[in-house]
Amino acid sequence: MYKKVLVPMALDHGISQHTLEVARALSEDRAQIMALHVYEMPQGSVSAYLDKSAVAEGFERARRQLLTKVEGLEGVNSEIVKGHTARTIIDYADTNGVDCIVIGSHKPGLSDYFLGSTASRVVRHATCAVHVHRRA
Repeated sequence: MYKKVLVPMALDHGISQHTLEVARALSEDRAQIMALHVYEMPQGSVSAYLDKSAVAEGFERARRQLLTKVEGLEGVNSEIVKGHTARTIIDYADTNGVDCIVIGSHKPGLSDYFLGSTASRVVRHATCAVHVHRRA
């Protein structure tokens, strides 16, 4: 059983409620469960064409979506951070003493075998236990 569980949440996938349930099942009484969303900032030339207020509005929209997803869930805190998804999840877990990451994963497609999904990167590089929940 785990005391500090991190649940990375992609706000556009419908798997986050399931990963939160898995996290709760793997947790000790009074464990900390952190729902984390990593907001990826626009990269490269795209950022040159976006108004700063549009980027700020997108971040705020994501923050509200995250709060809505965890609203009413006892013992679940939420945080949104900016960064590269996989690297930020791993760094967050290391910095905050997380002992388990529960991450959702889609069924891999051909491109995932060449590029690697966020879940596979987290599994390969995390220093703590990682539980991957694949939706049937």
